[in-house]
Amino acid sequence: MKEHELVKEVKGLVTRVNELRDLLSIEQKKTEIQSLKTLSATSDFWYYRDRAQAVLRRLANLQKEIATWEKLSADAAALAEIVTLDEDDQTVSLRLEAEREYAGLRARLEELEFKVLLAGPHDAANAVVAIHAGAGGVDAQDWAMMLLRMLTRFCDRQKWRVNILDESRGEQHGIKSVFLEIEGEYAYGYLQSEHGVHRLVRISPFDAEKMRHTSFAMIEVIPELADATEDTIWISPGDLRIDVYRSGGKGGQSVNTTDSAVRIVHLPTGITVTCQNERSQLQNKTKAMQVLRSKLRQYEQAKREEERQILRGEFTEAAWGNQIRSYVLHPYKMVKDHRSDYETSDPEAVLDGELMPFMEAYLRYRQGQAA
Repeated sequence: MKEHELVKEVKGLVTRVNELRDLLSIEQKKTEIQSLKTLSATSDFWYYRDRAQAVLRRLANLQKEIATWEKLSADAAALAEIVTLDEDDQTVSLRLEAEREYAGLRARLEELEFKVLLAGPHDAANAVVAIHAGAGGVDAQDWAMMLLRMLTRFCDRQKWRVNILDESRGEQHGIKSVFLEIEGEYAYGYLQSEHGVHRLVRISPFDAEKMRHTSFAMIEVIPELADATEDTIWISPGDLRIDVYRSGGKGGQSVNTTDSAVRIVHLPTGITVTCQNERSQLQNKTKAMQVLRSKLRQYEQAKREEERQILRGEFTEAAWGNQIRSYVLHPYKMVKDHRSDYETSDPEAVLDGELMPFMEAYLRYRQGQAA
């Protein structure tokens, strides 16, 4: 690279870093850090332990993000000084060192640029995920279980925590439905790419004639909203029906011995949330209410979006045929996302949790749609 070209490239890099800092509202996040520090120093901060832990996680994530951008900004500014000095002073050549430093900074910037795709208001939140088997009996229930394994393996790779809130198993094999709480940095941001209908084409292992079957399953992904969030939905107690019953798990302490499982039905919408994995009825009720608030917020957002689409004449019914991704195991091998058009010929790797390329392609597709 010629000397004047390197100077130009470095100045462009500094400009891009500053643009992304503004886009990510780094200065506003510094103010938020101070507010969270003040909140964490109050005398009753640990009275609501879940809220306190959520605040501390948010604080740690913000501090990490800002430290990363501050380091990149400082390194880019220092490199700009070096290349300017090298251009002005010909007695000492710093170009080779500057080129190496520029290559490293550019790689760091490209990696961080992807984080901009996760700048949504709830992208950093934990996720609540539901998987439902579609029509098709045992094949669909087996497909739902395969998707559960796929998501669990992906979460293991990210070192995220997966809690099963409720599970309904099939009579013969697989699962009818499962509800998960997934705790991890940007869990919702990444997993939102999986929201929708997933279609599987394969030779059915449950068909004695070895015929090819098509199965469907639905994955729902919503951000988990902490009780302290400004987006918390107010729920009238009169709109709820709360049932308690004995947990139906695999066994263990307190399972099937007390009425600890909780089912909450929001009567105006029919939304139902069940939780039975916590130790007490109170804990299950608290978790179920938290999930219900998240689902109601998503419901309200979906209603507003549906109204906008109808006004634009673009409404499409959310039916099983509207799959977001197809997994073909026979007669050829392919996984294709129908939104981003990203595809691979290695479905085994995808079903083993290799989802990041699909997630990145979806986030870039979403950014393009919003442009």
